[in-house]
Amino acid sequence: MAGPGSGGMEDVAGGKSRFDEVYGGPDPRAYFRRLAPLEYEIPHHAQPVFRQAATERAALGDARTRRPAVLDLCCSYGINAALLNHDVTLAEMYERYTSPAGRTMSTEELAASDKEFYAARRRPDALPVFGLDVSAAAVRYALKVGLLDAAFTDDLEQGPPGPDLRRALAEVGLVTLTGGGSYITARMFTELLDGVRGPVWISAFMLRTVSYRPIARALAAYGLNTTVDVSRTYPQRLFTDEREQRYAIAAVRALGGDPAGHEENGRFYSLHYESRPGTHPMTNRPQR
Repeated sequence: MAGPGSGGMEDVAGGKSRFDEVYGGPDPRAYFRRLAPLEYEIPHHAQPVFRQAATERAALGDARTRRPAVLDLCCSYGINAALLNHDVTLAEMYERYTSPAGRTMSTEELAASDKEFYAARRRPDALPVFGLDVSAAAVRYALKVGLLDAAFTDDLEQGPPGPDLRRALAEVGLVTLTGGGSYITARMFTELLDGVRGPVWISAFMLRTVSYRPIARALAAYGLNTTVDVSRTYPQRLFTDEREQRYAIAAVRALGGDPAGHEENGRFYSLHYESRPGTHPMTNRPQR
């Protein structure tokens, strides 16, 4: 459930490469070194979208809290939390973690530097961010440097949330997702929504190779209706090889999409899905 995949590079699920090896390290340097050549960029495109959604959700308020927390799914090292709550760009994070100076630090030195770096760039409108990821090493680092306010490693594809996560869900007002969408199912959302106590919005970026319809159906059972603008696509990353590209093109076509100008040009693309109470049912559906 971490970022753009979860598994070794030679382990390909349905034709899509997986990246488990970059989530087990004690800090995010291997993550950024591996993904930099692939131009992994979806957190950059999500940054203004999530900020807007978080602002709108926080403005609602409710009986529980005036500052509802954000829960980032497949959060890895807290990249979305960094971009949401700090005056920093994804490009700056790539530079920070792949630079010669960054490579020479120990993990403890990097963590101390990161804690100071992000604290100095903390936005005044920062919201509590909780992270959910099966990589204990990744979320431990994000907690250590102050990017996450709480972190959980519950595998909701296998069972319900534990008591700690269930208590935290009472504070959540927005759920975000940029990576891992190929490896999670509607079950995760069902387990989450069973534990929430107030209005929860979902803001998710999902690859065009994956149908969001089962998740949208699950969310509808909790009163959340999903919208998507299929005319707006977001580049995610370059393909690792021709095999992955062939898989993506075939998967997009199987879902009724057109890979011309997108996957045929050499990279994955995502769509953005918003699920909120009282909006119109999912429109402009890209999948059959």
